[in-house]
Amino acid sequence: MQHETPAGPSDGEVRAGLLQDARALRDALDKDPAGARPDATRVVATARALREPEPLAWGLRALAVLHRHDGDPAAAETILGEAIRVARRAHLPVVGAWLLASRSVARLELGRTAQSRSDALAALRVVDERGGNDPDLVGLHLRLQLQLAVMDHNSGRLTHAEERYRTVAREAAADSADLVRAANNLALVLVGRAEYSEALLWAQAAVDGAARLGPALRSWPYLTRSLIEVHTGRLAQGLRDLDAAARALQEAGQSPGEYYLQYAETMRELRLLPEAAAAGRRALEEIVGAGADLLEVDARISLAETLLLAGDAEQAAEHAAVVRERARRQGRPGAYDRAVLVSVQALTRLGRAGAPELASVQRAAMRLTRSGELAQGADAHLVGARVAAALGAHRRAVARYDAAADLARGGPLSVRLRGRIAAALAARLRGLDDALLAECRAGLRDLARHRATLPTMELRALASGHGAELGELGLDVVVRRGSPAAVLRWMEQTRGAALELVPAGAGTPVHVSRPAARAPREVPGPGPARRGSVIVADDDLAADTRRSAWLEDVSSGGSATLVPGLGTVRRALGGRVLVEYGRYGDRVVAVVVDAARARVVDLGTVAGLVAGTLQALVFALRRMVDPSSRAAAEAARASADLRIAQLRAVLVAPLGVRHDDELVVVPVGVLHGAPWSALHDGPVALAPSATAWMRTLARAPDPGMPVVLVAGPDLRGAGDEVEALRALHPAVRVLGAAQSRADAVVAEIGRAELAHLACHGALRSDNPMFSSVVLADGPVTVQELHRAGVAPRRLVLASCHSGADVAYEGDEVLGLVSAMLSRGTAGVVASIAAVPDVEVVDLMLALHRRLAVGQTMARALHGARGEIDRDTPAGFVNWCTFSAHGAA
Repeated sequence: MQHETPAGPSDGEVRAGLLQDARALRDALDKDPAGARPDATRVVATARALREPEPLAWGLRALAVLHRHDGDPAAAETILGEAIRVARRAHLPVVGAWLLASRSVARLELGRTAQSRSDALAALRVVDERGGNDPDLVGLHLRLQLQLAVMDHNSGRLTHAEERYRTVAREAAADSADLVRAANNLALVLVGRAEYSEALLWAQAAVDGAARLGPALRSWPYLTRSLIEVHTGRLAQGLRDLDAAARALQEAGQSPGEYYLQYAETMRELRLLPEAAAAGRRALEEIVGAGADLLEVDARISLAETLLLAGDAEQAAEHAAVVRERARRQGRPGAYDRAVLVSVQALTRLGRAGAPELASVQRAAMRLTRSGELAQGADAHLVGARVAAALGAHRRAVARYDAAADLARGGPLSVRLRGRIAAALAARLRGLDDALLAECRAGLRDLARHRATLPTMELRALASGHGAELGELGLDVVVRRGSPAAVLRWMEQTRGAALELVPAGAGTPVHVSRPAARAPREVPGPGPARRGSVIVADDDLAADTRRSAWLEDVSSGGSATLVPGLGTVRRALGGRVLVEYGRYGDRVVAVVVDAARARVVDLGTVAGLVAGTLQALVFALRRMVDPSSRAAAEAARASADLRIAQLRAVLVAPLGVRHDDELVVVPVGVLHGAPWSALHDGPVALAPSATAWMRTLARAPDPGMPVVLVAGPDLRGAGDEVEALRALHPAVRVLGAAQSRADAVVAEIGRAELAHLACHGALRSDNPMFSSVVLADGPVTVQELHRAGVAPRRLVLASCHSGADVAYEGDEVLGLVSAMLSRGTAGVVASIAAVPDVEVVDLMLALHRRLAVGQTMARALHGARGEIDRDTPAGFVNWCTFSAHGAA
């Protein structure tokens, strides 16, 4: 019996199947690039063997896209060049249009903007000539519109970009990659205009769409949503989205350059500048290694802006110079003009800005204005005006100030504030004090309304920086006019405002439950240092979960407190003397209010001198905590005595207060770091503002609330300290080193009449909200405590640097003390520097004996300091560094 051999597929069937596989690569690349690689390689090899041009062209396109995903746009351009030649020889115009569109993307990534636009427009002509309802052509048309929108976006033509993005988002299929890209990029345009609500909706649409398409598209929407969340104060969500973006990048096998870039910008928003700079450098390294010239320009601008903010004007200027040349070659005027702004600002700080810089920033201002970039246009006019004023070209300066003011009218808040500053500076050059004050008042009113809408103390403090210059300009005028009441009122309007809006539920701790342990996850971060970063979860996964829960947003409530009048302040003082300092330029003034009169004392141009003296004093105190020898201790003590005498002579002696007066001191700027208890012989209480100090008067004692004593881990003497203090109070809860876990500590001190923390502390001067105290389960940041609603009526912080609040622009302070005061704590004792662990016990015992009989923090600390043996190095440090805050 004869059996027939089954026939294999015919040659025609093989070729048809090959073409079908080749066309299917388009969708596969959007969903799973890594998975598409074997199919693309097979299609190309088979098509070459069979001499089939259309499958070969589609296969080469797929390989090119994969090279782009691998960070090699130059190889992609070469492969696409071959594919385009294949399509032309075979007379395949539609395939050729797809290839031109793909090469347009590769060339844009290489920074060849003109060639990229030429390819996109050539492909669009093919599509328009064909017309009809062919779904393939409709999809290509949308993709080309998206590509042109990206070019408009990169070149600063944001209105055109937004129109194209909205068209694509409206017409693209719900499950398409084009919709994801359009929604994501539209969100970025809206972020630039501070239209965060709509931006978040589009970012969410991009996240949802990418989730249905595979890992290749997921990272960018997460990065965009993270940016929006950080801008709007939703820090926990922003950090989680950064982690999600990192995981998506790893899953897709993509270069982490953009992740690091976004991480850097997030850190910059949080003023964690060392992390921002490290991540920015890592981003630049990854992007340069991938040959992505277009993204390199963005990365260098971002790094230059971070370095400028961090005070490294030299490096900022160098990066800006590189960007200017690259952006010019790429035909990206928006990027070029951003680089000009950074460059001129950096050179101005270095004292090297002259006529060429003035001309370049004026040209940038005109281009930015024409392109609709109101914020950057106003910035450029303002920067140009400052350069002109510094060069003595006052007429040109006034013209530029006027241009900035005109441009800012009707813009969003940040732009309007630039306009107010410009108008005030123009009024100053014209000698019109009343006009200057009117502009400052209007700007500060706008700022107050904006600040009241922000969800966190940190964002409110940073926002106040926008009004710092308005405050100083106005203070100059009111000081010259000489009215103590007017000077005090002006100072109070411009400081401590970030602390006035207490989130609803203040004083009610957040309950945090601990989940079961999970396997640790690996996410990329900015270099090896990331493991210890305050932003990233510790090795303890429970602490990671606690951190996320505590950083959830808390809805704000209440309203800003009205500034009290001079009579109200005097009655509240009850015999104390208020000393409130102010600064404009390098000059420092003080308003002194006692029972009989108020006066303004001009302390002169001492700001720079005070900063240097404080730095030397802190260095001397640090040497005394752990001296290398007796001689070193003696030398450090001599230096400290000299610095304290200098500060007394400059800051206190000219005030005319009696040596035993009880002072309420409101510092400004670097004066927040002064050892005020050591600068005056009587009791001293500090406050962020007179208004804030008066609020602390209102919280009455609650005899039913307990005293809570907490000992942190790895601290010599902490256990002995809390045991010794236990005997001084009738109702006491003690958490020893092993029991001082975060949840327990938060629960206990949140409902305490008096809480005492004997823990290690660590200061973050770049963002003090990430300073921390160390508990049994790891560091707990100030931000975590603040978000958890911790607000004992009185708090003693026997830990290093716990009182070292940091001053921000706009006369705002951030740190553990200010965070507690903003939550409703009425009195705090804390140290501005490192303290000796064991020797501090005697000071704490003396302090608590007086607190137990009802003395205020200021008077109890003053009495306790009087018992210290100042002849020992440790005794002197403790005498010098502790201060009282608030009225309780």
